[in-house]
Amino acid sequence: MGRLTGKTTLITGGTSGIGLATAQLFLAEGAQVAVTGRNADTRAEAQRILGDNAWVIEADAADVTAQQHLADTLRARWPRLDAVFINAGDVTHAPLEAWSETAWDRLMGTNLKGPFFLIQALLPLLANPSSVILCGSVSAQLGLPASSAYAASKAALLSLARTLSIELLPRGVRLNSLSPGPVQTPAMGKLGLNEEDLKTMQASIAGLVPLGRMGTPDEVAKAALYLASDDSSYTLGTDLLVDGGTGIKFR
Repeated sequence: MGRLTGKTTLITGGTSGIGLATAQLFLAEGAQVAVTGRNADTRAEAQRILGDNAWVIEADAADVTAQQHLADTLRARWPRLDAVFINAGDVTHAPLEAWSETAWDRLMGTNLKGPFFLIQALLPLLANPSSVILCGSVSAQLGLPASSAYAASKAALLSLARTLSIELLPRGVRLNSLSPGPVQTPAMGKLGLNEEDLKTMQASIAGLVPLGRMGTPDEVAKAALYLASDDSSYTLGTDLLVDGGTGIKFR
């Protein structure tokens, strides 16, 4: 029997990278899985990869109204929700002078505002007990150039995880965060770099990691499985770093 047999699970941003790897692992462990995504092409590809056992839903993680619509959509099919991995994120990096208010609002909407109101919308559906996981980032602990807005959004999300872990505990909701370090995902291809510059950047990033390499989506997915399953029944309000030691190196 799988560690998530009989459990209903939601993974936002689940159509590529870490989210898709987590969806595949959750399915293998017996869960019913719903994933969300904004892009029609990646949703279609995720449905092909995950098969008929997964439910792929269109949703914009930055839109507050869409969070309530997502909760209503889930409630129409499932009587409860056992585990949630809020993974959708905007990874935009840019120097301070390059930021506009529009870009800032979009990033904060996706990484902080959307997750806050999604949890609120899902409250009536969350089982007692249930597990909610917020995807942070080791960037919240570092001081890397061009990461100011992104790191700030993730630091705020980690703070939200700590406070809500206590506030939601009487409801039977066990809330934790999961902070990946540098991970090789399709999101890196959205940075607007040519192939040579991208390889140079990846080599530079790998050099920051004590383990000497970037992580894989599967490695982060295994940590998400731990937090979603009963294996982590005594884990509450923690931030699980899956970063190859990066956070330790820069403390």
